[in-house]
Amino acid sequence: MVAGLVPAVSALTLAVVLGVVVGNVPVLPGSVRPGLAWVMRRSLRLGVMLLGLQLAVGQVLDLGVGTVVVVVLIVVVTFAGTVVLGRWLGVSRGLSVLVAAGFSICGASAIAAVESVIDREDEDVATGVALVTVFGSASMLLLPVLGGELGLSEVDFGRIAGGSVHEVAQVVAAASPMGAAAVAVAVVVKLSRVVLLAPMVAVVSVLRRREVAVGKRPPVLPLFVVGFLAAVVVRSAGVLPAPVLDGARQVTTVLLAAALFALGSAVRVRALVRTGPRAFVLGALSTVLVTGVAFAGMLLV
Repeated sequence: MVAGLVPAVSALTLAVVLGVVVGNVPVLPGSVRPGLAWVMRRSLRLGVMLLGLQLAVGQVLDLGVGTVVVVVLIVVVTFAGTVVLGRWLGVSRGLSVLVAAGFSICGASAIAAVESVIDREDEDVATGVALVTVFGSASMLLLPVLGGELGLSEVDFGRIAGGSVHEVAQVVAAASPMGAAAVAVAVVVKLSRVVLLAPMVAVVSVLRRREVAVGKRPPVLPLFVVGFLAAVVVRSAGVLPAPVLDGARQVTTVLLAAALFALGSAVRVRALVRTGPRAFVLGALSTVLVTGVAFAGMLLV
């Protein structure tokens, strides 16, 4: 399972980068843009739904009550803290929420799920994915060094890596130098954060509904998030054989990559650059926050 996750998540980052490149050079006729917008909406929702087939509730419960509580605290504190930091830095509300979702839950996949229920610009989504790539990669490289200096056990380091690093692939890369046990624990802890994707989207949607006119309100729980939860139930029931799960993982990758490519093609680099250093500072502070909470919580457990 671990090996299959690495290229899957890396493909999402590559897809949005390629989309931005293609969208900013004169190669796409205007007639294809409505089609790309359709691909983005449909592929995104189907991809998030199938993402639920990677999660089994039993794996999360096996971590123990203490670790599960810490995971919830990591997500809640990081999400809320990032939104507050974004307001303090003068970052737009949409970008702050997207960064909060990506850094607290599961990187690009969380950003893709949340963008449909908030008021945001296309540039905000691309910026959020870029920040996940930059700061998740920094954590991936620095955490093993810090873990070695502190003399952490494989299990303790796996919990910290899974609780703090942004993307699943980055989690695997961060935990690998510490050993197989660290990787196994880190992936399960990380996926336990992914389980919180649906409630997080629901909370964001409810808050958004209070701010807009009745006719424009997003649903409390979008249909594709309901599908995500249904997929989690199916995976947890253990009724699907391994080949089906492997195939679903590959299809999920293709769908999410297609959606992020289409989204990236709508981004204009000049507008993206205008976000300035504030977004970068927000990413740095959010990374420090999630890492600090993960260290404190997991070591106490």
